[in-house]
Amino acid sequence: MLCTRTSAGRQDVIDEMKPYSQSCDENSEPIFSVIQPLLLDCSSVLEIGSGTGQHAVYFAARLPQLIWYTSDCSENHAGITMWLEDAGSDNLSGPLDLNVCSSAWPEMRFDAVFSANTTHIMHWNEVTAMFAGVGDVLVSGGRFLLYGPFNHAGRYTSESNARFDDWLRCRDPDSGIRNFEDLDALAHLAGMVFKEDFAMPVNNRILYWEKQ
Repeated sequence: MLCTRTSAGRQDVIDEMKPYSQSCDENSEPIFSVIQPLLLDCSSVLEIGSGTGQHAVYFAARLPQLIWYTSDCSENHAGITMWLEDAGSDNLSGPLDLNVCSSAWPEMRFDAVFSANTTHIMHWNEVTAMFAGVGDVLVSGGRFLLYGPFNHAGRYTSESNARFDDWLRCRDPDSGIRNFEDLDALAHLAGMVFKEDFAMPVNNRILYWEKQ
């Protein structure tokens, strides 16, 4: 690819390099409609597994009263940084280097933690580590908002989720859609109490716990 000397040409090159997730575009507004009222009185949110950074940019622009801290493994930082720099929002921070099993968690405390589409691609020891870490970094009364597909009592909520789980486990036997009951047990161990389960489009959910 050839780069021109004009600023517009340079931006075209950056945009082509910037990672993009169509699902983030499609689910940002439905997710925001649920989490917005739960974050109105928050001043800080930690996002675990920010991915491309698209969710952070979308949500932070609509929640100017808080600082949205992005985080992910180091290999995803370059893409997140591109999205954050293009957004130019004063209330976006990071990305923090956070591998839930091997990285040191932030020393600061947060009013809320948000994570999307992470537990089904993590191994179980990583899921366990994430819940324990969330319990440590949340303030008393802090909220943990977890988006993705989940099973209830070991049962799929749709045929498409069953097919998705088969695909996940063929790719990585230690991944897969998690049972709500198992996640709730981890939350309890981390000092969190379950508050609500929100139905979302395309057979996803938002699970909401609160730190005691």
